[in-house]
Amino acid sequence: MQKADVAGQQTHDGSEAPGRYGMEDHGAWRPSVKITVATIFSILLAMAIVSLPRPALAAGAARGQVSIGISVGFGPPPLPVYAQPYCPGPGYIWTPGYWAWDANTGYYWVPGTWVLAPFEGALWTPGYWGWDPAVALFMWHRGYWGTRVGFYGGINYGFGYTGYGYDGGYWRDRHFYYNRAVNRIDVRRIRRVYDRRIDVRDESGISYNGGRGGIDARPRREDLAARRYRRMGPISSQMRQERMARQTPGMRWSQNRGRPDIAATPRPEMFRDRGVSRATRSGGEYRQQQPGFRPFGRQPAPQRQYRAPQQRYPQRQYQNQRPMNRNQGQPQYHGPQRQPQYRGQQGRPQQTQAPRSRGNQNRQQQQRSNRGNRGKGNQGRQGHPRN
Repeated sequence: MQKADVAGQQTHDGSEAPGRYGMEDHGAWRPSVKITVATIFSILLAMAIVSLPRPALAAGAARGQVSIGISVGFGPPPLPVYAQPYCPGPGYIWTPGYWAWDANTGYYWVPGTWVLAPFEGALWTPGYWGWDPAVALFMWHRGYWGTRVGFYGGINYGFGYTGYGYDGGYWRDRHFYYNRAVNRIDVRRIRRVYDRRIDVRDESGISYNGGRGGIDARPRREDLAARRYRRMGPISSQMRQERMARQTPGMRWSQNRGRPDIAATPRPEMFRDRGVSRATRSGGEYRQQQPGFRPFGRQPAPQRQYRAPQQRYPQRQYQNQRPMNRNQGQPQYHGPQRQPQYRGQQGRPQQTQAPRSRGNQNRQQQQRSNRGNRGKGNQGRQGHPRN
């Protein structure tokens, strides 16, 4: 019988297999295995993680991907009107275009495109702009892939995205069936199609939820239930599509005024393909709420006009108080002022004494008169000696 090649195993006849180097001696070296508490704990932890349900793992992993990333102080422009390119082949899912934000250039259009589904049963939930009253800003909720379509702000992106759910197709038996009523399908390439008319609720072209002039829509039960299933963020081809749109000047609203020349592409990054769709018209009038573009929509604080403080009680003026000069904040001097001294002038300027006040003159006269009276009294006393 043929023996095993790994030490520690037994052959078909029940004898022990040779060692690592073909040694059959029982005194040969064999590795010893020591099981510690840390090893047991790590094994139990790995088994607990593996035993978790798959939707819970996917939801936890997608929580960081499907999050709010950008905030702007004013809403995006309306959605442009354009035609959908033909579907390139089976398994492609339509991802509608949207307005994205850049801190340097402002809003720019990301063309809609057909994206190959990243996994079987994948459906796309578009991103949307939503007003957050807590911070008074428009927040961007990024789109994601999942087995069910979630809430996307109630915005009518068209081509099956009417505001709630998706009416452009469905998965069955590992194949995707397309609704020809809302999608441009070439039956020579794609055979699994059907026709189902849908009612469009809103055709205003508004591209944000909440706020002044936004769509007033709230998620339903089935929209909230989509969060409990498998989800993942945009794939690499979608990220490249957005990056290419940001680098193209013609995608900026400041240049196209809501009517981009490249509104949709048959595949991601195919901006020069013959199947590129051009916007026929803008979605409506758009007025910039704030002058200029500023990062994250933060506007400068309004400048306050300075007002001089007013006195609550009028200031009393006393008789002995001298009037103050408001310009210099020093008491005014009504006498002759000193002449300024210049460097070229030799000697010091002559100083003039201020005239004496009347009170001082009266005092001096009274003192002189008292001295005169004293002198007369002394003379009288000298002429009449005492007895």
